[in-house]
Amino acid sequence: MTTTLAPETPTPTRKSWIPRLLRERQFRRFWTGQTISLFGDQISGLALPLLAVLGAGASAAEMGYLTAAGLLPSLLFSLLAGAWVDRRPIKRRIMIAADLGRAALLLAIPLLYALSLLTMPQLYLVAFGVGTLSVLFEVCRTTLFVSLVGKESYLEANSLLNGARAMSYVAGPSAGGVLVQVLTAPVALIADAVSYLFSGLLLARIQATEPPPSTTPGLGLGEGLRFLWRSRLLRMMLAGSTTLNLFNYMFSALIILYAATTLGISPGVLGLVLGIASIGALLGAAVASRLAQRIGVGPALILGYVLFPAPLLLMPAASGSHVTVLVMLTAAEFLSGAGVMILDICSGSIQTAAVPDELRARVSGAHRTVNYGIRPIGAVLGGALGTLLGVHTTLWVSAIGGVLAVGWLLVSPLPKMRTLADA
Repeated sequence: MTTTLAPETPTPTRKSWIPRLLRERQFRRFWTGQTISLFGDQISGLALPLLAVLGAGASAAEMGYLTAAGLLPSLLFSLLAGAWVDRRPIKRRIMIAADLGRAALLLAIPLLYALSLLTMPQLYLVAFGVGTLSVLFEVCRTTLFVSLVGKESYLEANSLLNGARAMSYVAGPSAGGVLVQVLTAPVALIADAVSYLFSGLLLARIQATEPPPSTTPGLGLGEGLRFLWRSRLLRMMLAGSTTLNLFNYMFSALIILYAATTLGISPGVLGLVLGIASIGALLGAAVASRLAQRIGVGPALILGYVLFPAPLLLMPAASGSHVTVLVMLTAAEFLSGAGVMILDICSGSIQTAAVPDELRARVSGAHRTVNYGIRPIGAVLGGALGTLLGVHTTLWVSAIGGVLAVGWLLVSPLPKMRTLADA
């Protein structure tokens, strides 16, 4: 009798544990630069407000102005930036220039602080300048993305990029807190400046053939908006995301106040509870691509639109013992964090697949104008309704309104969309 030995199972190599796209040098450089920059942004997101308060003596109103200065460029310049960028042959150069510009602006702050010349107007200008360069960077990013990733890999690539974003939410604020504590806020901002320099260096080393620039006459400022309006798929997606952002920013404007005053949660515990969302986000980024492959990318996006806002209903509903309230808030943050990652990954992939190369920057600019422009409106409306109706009632209205945003998607082609090819 002859015995046949089964072939040995090959031992997995270290390389086999690395995601396929990260084994490709060009995408790896892009992903690494984005990851480093995201961590730097989390550091400056903590250091800059602290510097305004502790270094420049900012009042509550001035803190509001500082936040608005960073958000305003998305509303003012996204359309113009998209129209201009679509006519540039190599978008990567614009991204590098934006990174270098943001690094220079941030490096100016510790220098001014060291010379005792730092004032709030200077911080407004820096925030506005960084925000403007970020608009330029972001409207270029999709064009470089499609130059490095095939359509069949959009979901996987977006999962990796959003996974890095989720990791930055977990570790970035902690790193920022340590740097501010040990080195002071002005010096901590240098870390974000260095992250932009690393991002620019890695972008400079990428070799990619970008789609040819648009050759249509004129700037075509309205072409991105017209394309969004003509596409039933993108029109409904934009209506859904804009509605969701309106109610979500109404909710965000009040939840900290409600948790601290009405629910009596201490700042330290509240920070821990809110940090749970980052772990949920990591989970959402990990499962989004597989979920889309299993149930279809359209249904997965619809699921994200429900899973992101629906758990937030637990927050105004929280009652009972202190432990019960904390459990409800933690569950809400965890599930919502997972939902927003599924939403972002699927939505970004579908939009990338549905837009032609010659219109990418203009459509991105038009989308940012509407989608980002509604955010400060939502925050102001939330504060106004909180004063008029009460904080608790406004939280209920905001959470329910966020869930209802999925209605736009239910009457779109998304329920039947299985793959990105259907876009």
